Amino acid sequence: MSDATSRKPIFEAKNIIMDFKVQKRGGIFGGTKTLRALNDVSFSMYEGESLAVVGESGCGKSTLCRIAMRVHEPTSGSMTYNDMDVHHFRSKQEYKLYRKKVQMIFQDPFSSLNPLHSINYTLSRPLKLYHHLSRAQMDARIDEIMETVGLLPAQEQKRKYPHQLSGGQKQRAFIGKVLAIGADVIFADEPTSMLDVSIRLGVLNLLNKMKFEQKKSFLYITHDIATARYFSERIIVLYCGHMVEWGDVDKVVKTPVHPYTQLLISAAPDPERETVAELKEKGRSEISQWTPESKGCPFAPRCLKATDICYRHFPEAVEVDTGRFVRCNHI
Repeated sequence: MSDATSRKPIFEAKNIIMDFKVQKRGGIFGGTKTLRALNDVSFSMYEGESLAVVGESGCGKSTLCRIAMRVHEPTSGSMTYNDMDVHHFRSKQEYKLYRKKVQMIFQDPFSSLNPLHSINYTLSRPLKLYHHLSRAQMDARIDEIMETVGLLPAQEQKRKYPHQLSGGQKQRAFIGKVLAIGADVIFADEPTSMLDVSIRLGVLNLLNKMKFEQKKSFLYITHDIATARYFSERIIVLYCGHMVEWGDVDKVVKTPVHPYTQLLISAAPDPERETVAELKEKGRSEISQWTPESKGCPFAPRCLKATDICYRHFPEAVEVDTGRFVRCNHI
């Protein structure tokens, strides 16, 4: 993914391909086949900025996070944090530094925290492991974190256990844990989707505060293009593991070029819309299952603009304006 600035990225992914072996129909006697979850995905993350990755379920958004967290090793391509190869560390010190500096916020706050430990223990543990603070320093740092994430009064809230907190408070407590560890790069996998609508904005504002005041870098995974525009400066629209449109978030959302981006925009709720939205797609197809042998554009079966070339030729990335790219055979 191209960026118009000359700043050095803090985190980069280059040409990521991720294949999975899955069972064919017929169970263990049916053999296996290869599905391609991500195909040639590249992006850069910068200090104090958010990059949104938007797409429907099954498009590969969470797989990106799992690769960055080293749950999966990519089939090909690379990820680097400050020039360190994420999947080929040269020493245990590099690995420990990466675990400290690159963290993830999960979708489900109810299973993110250990129910047997108080919030005070949850925050003190990473402070012991990564920062070696004295008891007095640790208590002061925990109170500071509790105030930052909005769990007040700190003395009362930090004695509580996860079951005594609401969903929003649990997510704030886990964000506090990420701050206690000392992460600079944060992969947020739909961090507000399981929260009540009334408290989502508060959590997003907390992440915004971390981004602007503490210069944290975010990769924000979401299916909600409206919150992507609110929180992020740049955006990648992902379909079937393919980057179909990416660049400045305002340009992509205000004037979408790719038919799939247009579909996402038309499907977004709009309280000022007086008529039923017309979804710009052909039929109601599921996301295509992509394999290494697949050809053409993955969106072709659902695209109103699709012609014969779309089923035969995978579109090249075209820069439609500065720093904004689209993959479509009809651009």
